[in-house]
Amino acid sequence: MSKIKVMGENLANKIAAGEVIERVSSVVKELVENSIDAKSTNIKIELKDAGKKSIKVVDDGIGMDENDAVLCFQRHATSKIYKDDDLFFINTLGFRGEALPSIASVSDVILNTCNGTTSTMVHIKGGEIIEKGACDARTGTSMEVTNLFYNTPARLKYLKSENSELANVIQYIEKLALANPKISFTLTNNGYQIVRTSGSGNVLKVIHEIYGLEVSTNMLEIKGSNDDYDIYGYVSKPSVLRSNRNHMHIIVNGRTIKNADINKMINEAYYTYKPETLYPIVVIYIETDPTLIDVNIHPTKQDIKFSKEDELKKLIVTSIKDVLYKSLLIPNVKIASEEDIEETTTKSLEDALPVEFKHADKYQNYSTKTFTVSESDDKSEQTEIDFKGTAKNEEVKKLELYPVGIAFGTYIIAENKEGIYLIDQHAAQERVNYEKVIKGLLSNKSIDMLVPITIELSSSDYKTVINNIEVLENIGFKIEEFGINTFKINSHPTWIKEGREQDTIRRIFDVLISEEKNFDVLRFNDKVAATIACKASIKGNSRITLDEASFLLKELVLCDNPYNCPHGRPTIIKFTIYELEKMFKRAM
Repeated sequence: MSKIKVMGENLANKIAAGEVIERVSSVVKELVENSIDAKSTNIKIELKDAGKKSIKVVDDGIGMDENDAVLCFQRHATSKIYKDDDLFFINTLGFRGEALPSIASVSDVILNTCNGTTSTMVHIKGGEIIEKGACDARTGTSMEVTNLFYNTPARLKYLKSENSELANVIQYIEKLALANPKISFTLTNNGYQIVRTSGSGNVLKVIHEIYGLEVSTNMLEIKGSNDDYDIYGYVSKPSVLRSNRNHMHIIVNGRTIKNADINKMINEAYYTYKPETLYPIVVIYIETDPTLIDVNIHPTKQDIKFSKEDELKKLIVTSIKDVLYKSLLIPNVKIASEEDIEETTTKSLEDALPVEFKHADKYQNYSTKTFTVSESDDKSEQTEIDFKGTAKNEEVKKLELYPVGIAFGTYIIAENKEGIYLIDQHAAQERVNYEKVIKGLLSNKSIDMLVPITIELSSSDYKTVINNIEVLENIGFKIEEFGINTFKINSHPTWIKEGREQDTIRRIFDVLISEEKNFDVLRFNDKVAATIACKASIKGNSRITLDEASFLLKELVLCDNPYNCPHGRPTIIKFTIYELEKMFKRAM
């Protein structure tokens, strides 16, 4: 008797559900993407108990006739592709025909749909049709899913808590809303509204509806194109950062994706503008020929493969760097007031969230914060610099900052007719030193040593340096092998300070060794400059004189980017006279 048998369709669907349907947000994703493919302009998602009890998605799309309403629950039944070649021209979010049968095999589903001519109701449970008939003739489709994973106890057991499931649904609906600004999305839980977008088609407005005023007013528009890719979107100024990558939204041909390589590209573009542990808010739309991407590499279709990835990387990095470079601003300290702040926490939102979730950082009322650092577009309050002009930083030079004191041995207090400025003395000198080292690295000038320095390394580190010794020679070193795992330094770059040669050279070797795996010359130069600049700069809690402070400010304004230290921290923050007078109730 044969041991190999063809498994039943319902069992196959349950196995497929294990790959496609992992949690509540997976069900929401598949249902909402079907609504988008159905050309809907309004999509409403109604959850009960964060979707663990019930998930209902209602749209105003094209609907289905009776035959399609039944057929859509069969495995591999799809209206998106019909032949092999269609896989190379996918323009829809769904195409495999696996999601609905997978959902139906592990839950209780009621489908109501109308295509403007006929209306159909289908009730299916555990993959079996229970009932079929007519329904209300409202053009569009509604799909209600209850008792999720009722017949797969192991999967049900590992559903997360309500707050975790709801957080994932909210996050994905926000991504879909940003990917589809012309569609109005409404998300409710237990009858209370959590997310609502207008469907206006204005990307910045959608960003405002999701993130609020503080973020939307600090976004920069980017555009770029080459022979294969067009990109468009918004990136946040370095003053608006988050602690994780969840707010980096990448949309490719209308599909929201997760792609570690693109996230890395974006982070590279922000290098020296932000700390490495913080990440920008980004909404980037990438348009390309469908033949240049492969969306059929992941069960949930959330990752894709790119052809000509190097061209895409260069386009993204260049576009973001250009807009950051042109929009460098001195952050203003803005005094928050109840009238100025748009409420982000409402009573309905409080009731919609489980108890543990009500105090999550995302939904805190910003009015509890006394100060917020912002970058307004009001040119009267800020100085915007076009570094590509012939008079580089002429505007910032006109600030004429006069130091009047030192606070806590760390912050220089300066003033002019526009307001008061706080300058972090370590960050400021770090920026000055960084740009001096960068220029020195590019100059390739060296100085011979009267007494050569020897550097001994471990066997593995020695091998790494040998493999990249031309990098050191290109920046001004003259090096020769000198015994076992040892180098003799005969000449070094002129920018290395006298008396600190051995320590500085050691640090340069350490950077070269640490960067071996993903070596890039520009990144190496940046890291060397940042490392040396940090160690050579005056530390916090170190008193300097006002004359020294004045000299530091004069050097700072000559920098290419005087607004951030090499690690991305701000060097200077401004209190306008108006904001100071508001604090002291002189201005109301």
